[in-house]
Amino acid sequence: CQVGVLGGGLMGSGIATICLDKGLTVRQKDLSFDALAGSRTYIQRYFDGRAKRHIISRREAALTLSHYSATTDYAGFRQAQVIIEAIFEDLDLKRLMVAELEAIIPPETVIASNTSSIPIAEIAERAEHPERIIGMHFFSPVERMPLLEIITSDYTDEQTLATAVALGRRLGKTVIVVKDSPGFFVNRILTPYLNEAFKLLEDGIAVDELDRAARRMGFPVGPCNLLDEVGLDVAGKVSGVMAAFIGGRLELTDHNRRFMEDNRLGRKNGRGFYVYEDGKRGKVDASVYQLFDDTRRRSIPYEEVHRRLLAGILNEAAYVLDEGIIDNTSVGDTGAIFGFGFPPFLGGPYWAMDQVGLPALVEQLSQLEARHGRRFAPAPGLVRRAETGEGYFTGA
Repeated sequence: CQVGVLGGGLMGSGIATICLDKGLTVRQKDLSFDALAGSRTYIQRYFDGRAKRHIISRREAALTLSHYSATTDYAGFRQAQVIIEAIFEDLDLKRLMVAELEAIIPPETVIASNTSSIPIAEIAERAEHPERIIGMHFFSPVERMPLLEIITSDYTDEQTLATAVALGRRLGKTVIVVKDSPGFFVNRILTPYLNEAFKLLEDGIAVDELDRAARRMGFPVGPCNLLDEVGLDVAGKVSGVMAAFIGGRLELTDHNRRFMEDNRLGRKNGRGFYVYEDGKRGKVDASVYQLFDDTRRRSIPYEEVHRRLLAGILNEAAYVLDEGIIDNTSVGDTGAIFGFGFPPFLGGPYWAMDQVGLPALVEQLSQLEARHGRRFAPAPGLVRRAETGEGYFTGA
């Protein structure tokens, strides 16, 4: 099986790497020779590391790399069964990519987008064969994050879905299938969490204190560390899409824009919440506080940080289920745990809501709304379930 990968950035490199690791042939395209050289180095380093740890032999590493090739045009893409794009998060650019591909590939070739937030239907709506376009949202770093979020639009046909799911499973991913919507499932419920992190920073909490509190809650990394890893430019693009959709209700901040204007992209350019030297995270960059209205820092009780970070995730999860983005609560709990590290011992957002008790959760949200604003207003579906005694697992 041959897979085409469009884009030589971090995500494109990661996708190419795991495809090669699972025995697939990969043809990668980027307009930049430098980007392709960087991607080749990334892939080489991965397999050299596996050989050094005696997971594979040097011969196996060399043989695997022989199944990789790169190009600055579409030569060789006609032979691919699936083409995964991981290009810049821009709708017009992705539509152009689809048009260019459709001019050269057979009608049965699947085109998968790794977009973080742009609705798949918007990418597909001008295509000659929109039924073969699907979302395959990988998470960074691709080699380590177990989740693959597959997104179907109203155009996507069953054969395309079956092909995408089969590929995801061959790549060793935990696959969830969700409906098309801005942010899909994982980024939709992650948005209020990251937004609240910015709100807490605006209220005066220190970066390291905030990240420490999140880790204490059970997250593998804190929100500032996560934003640096994902890239504040990527997070800014997602936030922009989400702002047009639910920005008013969530009272989204403009801090992503401030970070981008200050050329703080995170680990990728060595400037984010933390200082990076040779790609390794160091201490907090104290100058980051200049991007907040009040540069002074103060301690915020752990219990308040805990409640505010968790409440947004749980409340948004209630909205997402009622909108039909996911078919059932188990899909959502799986996506949250494997997609961004929702504390596993809580069982996922839906299981956690049942354990807290929906009437108690509605009361907590109402108290937070009174203190901090309408972003904490309880979701209508959550209120209804609390009133009727219907849980997300019990009585569902």
